[in-house]
Amino acid sequence: MGESEIITIPARSGKAARLARGQSVKVINTHGEQVVDAWAFNAEDLSEFMSMEHWRPTVLRIIPEVGDALVTNRRRPILTLTEDTSAGVHDTLMAACDDDRYRLLGCTEYHDNCTDNLYAGMKALGLTPPEVPSPLNLFMNIPVIDGRRLEFREPETRPGGYVTLRAEIDCVVAFSACPQDILPINGKACTPTEAHFQILD
Repeated sequence: MGESEIITIPARSGKAARLARGQSVKVINTHGEQVVDAWAFNAEDLSEFMSMEHWRPTVLRIIPEVGDALVTNRRRPILTLTEDTSAGVHDTLMAACDDDRYRLLGCTEYHDNCTDNLYAGMKALGLTPPEVPSPLNLFMNIPVIDGRRLEFREPETRPGGYVTLRAEIDCVVAFSACPQDILPINGKACTPTEAHFQILD
């Protein structure tokens, strides 16, 4: 595969990029403990987007594995997970964090969040998503306890662990280096860090 430059997703921020059908994107957990929220939109119609709600009943699992096609809200493949050198622990249950979420966690002032990072990343491409889909939360460790309860735990990924996603249609992908610094989803230190991605031909 041909490789492009490595693009930084700054800590607490978002980035977006265009992928042509057949291209792949490699998402790198550079420091090992950073959750990266990921979205994908049909480049021709942003109202069609990668949907965790539609993917879960397709495969009857809550964590994607290599070979899985991630589908849209119209139940069509948009990205396929082709490589995963991380611990293979990702989340498909949690909505993107937003300012309201942080207020519920006790913040009294504005807090950086993945929802606004999605809009900012898309805006840099001249695009506005019609809504904020529930993301694929790469490297996020949310175990289901006793089939009923959820816990927020630190990632199990080592520095440099990555996933590779292949585009099945022309699409726009967006990523947020999650700003969560209250719960330990970005490690016990609760310190968000940068992550990176690379487009592969």
